[in-house]
Amino acid sequence: MTPWISYNTPLGASGKPIPRAAMAPAKTTKDLVSDDQSDAFYFRALESRGIALNARQLEAVRHFEGPILTLAGAGSGKTSVLVARTGYLMTVRQVPPANILLVTFSSKAAAEMKQRIAGLPGITSRMAQEVQARTFHSFFLLLLRKQGYSQEIFSETRYQHIVLKRLLRERGLADDYEPETILAALSSYKMNLVDLSGLPERTPDEANIKHIFMQYEQWKAANDKMDFDDILLFAHRLLKESPQLLSSLQNRFRYVMNDEFQDTNKLQYELVRMIAAPQNNLMVVGDDDQTIYTFQGASHEFILQFHTEYPGAKTVTLDINYRSTASIVGLGNEIIRHNTQRKSKTLLATRQSTELPQYMRPGDTDEEAQQVLSRIRQEVEQGKRSYSDFAVLYRSASSSRAMLEELVVHNIPFVHYGNVDLFYEQWAVRPLIDHLRLVLDRRNFEALGGILQTLYINRDRGMEFIHRCEKVKKKKGPLIHLRELPELKDFQKDKVMERIKLIHMLSDMKPADAIRHMRRSFYDAFMETADGRSLTAHKEMLKETLDELEASAKRFDTAAKFVEHIDHMTEMHQAMEQLRSDPGADTVTLMTIHKAKGLEFPVVFVIGASEGILPHSSALEPGEGAAKNEKREKREKLQPQEDSRAALEEERRLAYVAITRAKEELIISSPAYYRGKKAHVSRFILAPFGAASSAANGAGSGGGGSASAAKGPSARPVPAVRSAYERTGQQRGGSPTKLVTVQAWLCTAEGCAAWSRISSVKEGKLASKACPLCQSPMRRGTRDVPV
Repeated sequence: MTPWISYNTPLGASGKPIPRAAMAPAKTTKDLVSDDQSDAFYFRALESRGIALNARQLEAVRHFEGPILTLAGAGSGKTSVLVARTGYLMTVRQVPPANILLVTFSSKAAAEMKQRIAGLPGITSRMAQEVQARTFHSFFLLLLRKQGYSQEIFSETRYQHIVLKRLLRERGLADDYEPETILAALSSYKMNLVDLSGLPERTPDEANIKHIFMQYEQWKAANDKMDFDDILLFAHRLLKESPQLLSSLQNRFRYVMNDEFQDTNKLQYELVRMIAAPQNNLMVVGDDDQTIYTFQGASHEFILQFHTEYPGAKTVTLDINYRSTASIVGLGNEIIRHNTQRKSKTLLATRQSTELPQYMRPGDTDEEAQQVLSRIRQEVEQGKRSYSDFAVLYRSASSSRAMLEELVVHNIPFVHYGNVDLFYEQWAVRPLIDHLRLVLDRRNFEALGGILQTLYINRDRGMEFIHRCEKVKKKKGPLIHLRELPELKDFQKDKVMERIKLIHMLSDMKPADAIRHMRRSFYDAFMETADGRSLTAHKEMLKETLDELEASAKRFDTAAKFVEHIDHMTEMHQAMEQLRSDPGADTVTLMTIHKAKGLEFPVVFVIGASEGILPHSSALEPGEGAAKNEKREKREKLQPQEDSRAALEEERRLAYVAITRAKEELIISSPAYYRGKKAHVSRFILAPFGAASSAANGAGSGGGGSASAAKGPSARPVPAVRSAYERTGQQRGGSPTKLVTVQAWLCTAEGCAAWSRISSVKEGKLASKACPLCQSPMRRGTRDVPV
C-alpha cells in the first residue's frame, strides 16, 4: 500500500505561524454565580449533575423575555444551553411547561433534548412530557391531525419515484426527467412559498415542469396523501386562514426556541415567527458560519437580519469550543474569518494538544485513497485506534469513488452515509456502462434498455418492440430490430445503425478511451440537450461524475475487466451497506460534509481540498480551478443564480464545517491532479498561513512545512524546509531568483546529495526508488528549485 506522507503545513503555504486558538477562561457558574443569588439553587443543582456553564452560556440561559439571537459556534454546547434554559424557565421563572415550544430538525436531536430535559433538577417526568420539544414536521403534523387532516404521509422516496415515473410515462417524458430532480425542485418552490399555479410556461421545458408538478399534486390529493413539505405548507395555510387557531397557539406557546436556526428555510421561519408573536419571546440558536444548506432554502441572512426583524433583540455569542483541540479550532477560525457576510466571532479552545493538523499532497484521488487507508490500517493494527474513530469527509458524492473502492479491495469495514446508489449505479453513469456491457454481450437485454434513452427512444416502447421481433426472429444484436420501429424517422434509423457500428468499434478500445469516445460522439450532447437535465441544480456535477468514470476506467485494459470490477464493487458495497443498521459496528465513516454537520469524530480526513473540488468548480468563475465552469448561465433554471461571492462563501463554510468535526486529529488532503488535470491546493487551506490562492498565483505543487513518510514507527522525518509558496534565493552570481518547493526523491545515503524531481503521477505512486548514483534507497521529500 502507498506509504503515508504528510506535512505540518500545506504545500504552498508561506512562513506564517500555524494558527492556534486562544485558551478559554476557566470560570464557570461555580465562580460566576454566588450562593446568595436568587437562582443559585438551580445552578448548584446543575453543577451536581456535571453541568457547569461558562459566562456566555449563563447569559443565554438567564434570558427571560423578548427576542434573543444566540450565536452558537462549533462545539460550543448549544444543546446544553437550550436544555438548561428550558429548565430555568420552569424552575426559576415558574413558566408552565406547556407554554414552552422547542423546535429542531432531526428526530434524534428532539429525542436527546427530551431525555436531557427530563434529567434536569426539579423537573418531573410529567413536566418534561408537557414541554413540546419536537421537530418542525412532528409539531405541525400533530396540529394538522387535531384539526382533522387525515391524509396518509407519503414519505417513501421509492414510492414517490414510482408515481412520478408513471406520470412522466403518461406524458411521454419518461426519458427526459429524473424523479429526484423533479422532487427537489418542487420542494424548493414550496419551502419558498411559491404558488405553483403561477409558474411561467415560456418554454416547452417550463410548461412540462409545471404540468408535472400540478399532476403530482393532483395525484396526492386524489389519493388522500401528503408529503413532508405538505405538512408545513398545509399548516401555514391553516394558520393564515384561521386567526382564532393561530391566536390560541400564540397564547399557549409563550416561549419559543428554534434550534439549528441557520438551517431554517423561509416557510419554517415564517411559521415560528407567527407562533412567537406578539410576545416575541423567541430564542433562535444557530451559527451563520455553518449555513451550508442554501440549496434546500436555508439562508444565513435570517441570522444576519435578525435585528432588522426584531430591533430590540439581545445577542449572545457562545464562543468557547469544547470539542476540538486549540490547533483545530485555530485553523477553523482562520479559514472562516475570510468570509465577509457573517457575524464576527473568534472561537476559544479548551483543549491543548501536541498533535497539529496534517496536510497531504497525493498525486491523484487514487493515491489519496491509498494513503488515507495506509494511515487508518497502521493506526488500527498498532492498537492506537478503532475503525470507528475515523471519518472521511468530502465535498461531493463522486469524490468518494476511489476511497470506497480502496475500502472494498482491502476489506476494511465501512459505512457510507450518502446516496444509496453506488457510483456506478448513478443515472448519469449507467448508460455508458450499459454500452460497455453490450460490447461484451450484444444480447444483454437489460443493457439494451439502458441505452435507448440516448437514442431518444422510449424505453418501454422500444424494448416491447425488440422482444416482439425476437419472437419472430432472433438476432445476434437485437438493437438492429429498432430500424423497423414504425414511428422512427429516417434520421433516427440512421442513428441506430451508427450506434450499432459504434458498439462494434468500442470492442477494440480500452474502457477509458471507449468512454471518452462515447462522450464526444453523442453522450455529452445528449446530457446537454435532454430537457430534463436542465432541472439539475448543478450541471457541473454531471460533467464531474463522467470525468470520474473516465478516471476509474483508466486502470483497466479491457472492457471485460472494467465491467467485472464494477460488478464486484456493487456486490461488496451491498454487503458493507448491511453494517449501516448496526450502530455498534466498528466501521470507518464515509460521508459528504453536508451529512456530517452536527457530528464529531476523533479523527477526520478531509479529502479533495483542491481548487475545483473544494471550492467546487460550480462556485468559481470560468477558467478558475481544476475544471472550467462551463455553460454557467444554464446551470440553474429553477432557482435564482447566486453571485460568485456568495457561492464561494458557502464553499468556505463547507470547509469550516468539515474541519470543526475533528476532535483530536485532522488530516487535510489536496490531490495534485484531479481527473487528469492539475489541481492547486485549496485557497481555503492556504489562506490561514498568509498564502494567496495558488490557483491565482500559479503555484502548482509548491511546498512547505516538515514532512514525514510513515513507512513504520522508525521512519525518518524529512528535514524541515523553510517555506513559502514562492521564495527568493541567491544565484551563484549574487542575483536574486524566485524559488518554489517541489516533491522529490532524496537519497538516504550519508554523503550522497543525489535527488530527482517527482514529475508525474505514476512516479509519485512508487513506494521506493533506488539512487541513480549509489543505488541506495531514496525517500520522498521536497527540494527548492528556481521557478
